[in-house]
Amino acid sequence: MNIKPLGDRVLVKPAPAEEKTVGGIIIPDTAKEKPLQGSVLAVGGGTKDEEMVLKAGDTVLYGKYAGTEVELEGEKYLIMRQSDVLAVLG
Repeated sequence: MNIKPLGDRVLVKPAPAEEKTVGGIIIPDTAKEKPLQGSVLAVGGGTKDEEMVLKAGDTVLYGKYAGTEVELEGEKYLIMRQSDVLAVLG
């Protein structure tokens, strides 16, 4: 994969959704909660107003509706602005 976010955007690989069962019933994928954390794979160069503080390899928390979902080579990723990231775990 060769993708480079532009400006203040970052490419995030969401963490897999947790498998949950309720009394032996398996919850289908469509009803699972969207993961709210992931790993930063690539970052843009920033803008003149906003310096990039995130770097590839950071594990981050982001808002429920943050970013735009893209699918590349069968994998799902999110591209979002650095300001959509709520916190860096570490």
